[in-house]
This record gives sequence, structure tokens and C-alpha cells, in this order.
Amino acid sequence: MRKVVLYARSPDWREVVERADELMASPNFRVLKSEARTRAGFLDVSGADPAFIKRVEVSSWSRGVFERIRGSRAARSLAGAAMLKAHGLAHPEPLAAMNLYRAGAIRASYLVSRALVNADSLSRFMLGPGEIKGRNVHRRKQISDTVAAQIRRLHESGLYTRDLQETNIMVEDNAHGGFNVYFIDLEDFRRAANVSWKRRMTNLVHLDRSIGRFLCRAARLDFLYSYLGHRPNRAAARKIVAEVKTAREAIDRRKRSNVPATERVVAPLAGGTR
Repeated sequence: MRKVVLYARSPDWREVVERADELMASPNFRVLKSEARTRAGFLDVSGADPAFIKRVEVSSWSRGVFERIRGSRAARSLAGAAMLKAHGLAHPEPLAAMNLYRAGAIRASYLVSRALVNADSLSRFMLGPGEIKGRNVHRRKQISDTVAAQIRRLHESGLYTRDLQETNIMVEDNAHGGFNVYFIDLEDFRRAANVSWKRRMTNLVHLDRSIGRFLCRAARLDFLYSYLGHRPNRAAARKIVAEVKTAREAIDRRKRSNVPATERVVAPLAGGTR
């Protein structure tokens, strides 16, 4: 195995990423995600604020060769962070990144970033323990409006993401009585000369699919209008909602086609089976 450090904010952080596997097996590591080929969590570092470390394994040697050509997850995360930073969009600050090579192929990528210790995913931040915070309609709308404005700002900056889900948006209270919104999963960000309406719609539909678990239809429509920056007239609103519905159905069909037939579950008919 050969370690190649792509970035380190300081010699100390270089040492952290080079010892990543050892540190992630220590009591100083708190697991937040451990599934398939991804392991991630908080790492307590002596003399520094807590860090977040993520290790992603590559599934095969051939895939590792492909990753070497197109750029590893760690390299793409650094690029995504640079894009967001250039436009003043909040994100976890990278502290170190590394690739692990074997037989000329990337077999794992590591990213160490500053931990967002006071932030939480959009749903957990909005709802709170026992969904008690979600009952505050005024607060919920403030959060929704803030997130919508940041996504509009992202698109207007010529950036978009391939995976805009509520779990990839983190929110925290700020000192001014408002909210800070962070974009995470940095490897999925891309730049375009102009983010087309189709790409914007895809981002919004992906997000709508995930926030639909905890926001009603009226709240989701309000989010869409906040993103647009105005409430369109009835005809325009109907057109936009129809476009959202069409895009969502296309995404649903695509996702269903990627599920093996033996794992597919047929949803019951609306209103019951009678």
C-alpha cells in the first residue's frame, strides 16, 4: 500500500491523515456512519478542535484505476470545497486529504475536515427531539426560507450538486438570531457556466423527495416559492408544479429501474385496495 497525501493544512494534520486507520480504530473516534465501503465520524485530536474524518473504499481494482483517471473522492472533495469557498458558501473546511494506492489503483480515499459540532442535518435541526421544534411554524419557515435562499445562491454562483438531499445540508443557529447553512458531501459539486433550469429542477426534486418525509405539501410549495424569490401567479405556479411532478416521476422511474426485480415493492393503490 502507498499513501499519497493530497492536502494538509499543517504538518500535524498530515500526520493525522497518514494515521487515519489507526486513529479510527482508537477510543478517540466516534462512529457516525459505517456501512458498505464508507466509515465516518468525529475524531478528538489533542490540542485541536474535533475533526470529522471519512474513509471511502473503492470497490475493485478496475474502479480504482478509473478513480485515478477522473479523480478520487478526496480530490473531488477538495475541488468542491474550493468552488464553494470561492463564492462564500459555507461548507466543512478540509484539513487533510489522502489516497491509498495498491498495484497502481486507488483503493481508498480519506478526507479530514473541521467538525460542524453545533450543526445538524436539516430534518433533525428543523424538528428537534420528539419533533417538538417542528411545531414552531414561524421557526420552521425561517429555516426553510434560509435554506432556499442558499440553494438559489448556489445555483446563481454557477454551482450545483449531484446529490442535494436534506442529509447533505446542515444547519446551525447563529449569533444574530438566524441560521447558518452548510453544504456537505463536497465531492458531488460541479461548476457550470450557467446552471440550467433543468439542473436546478433536478436539484430541487432530489431535495423535495427527502424533505417530503417531514414537510407537508404546503410547506414544500412555500419552500419552492422562497427559492424562486417570489410567489408566481396561478398559471405560472401550476406550470412549475407540473414540471416538478414530471421531473420527480422521471427520477422515481429511474430509481425503480435500478432496483433488482426481487427487491421491488409494489405500493398499494391510493385510497386503499377495494
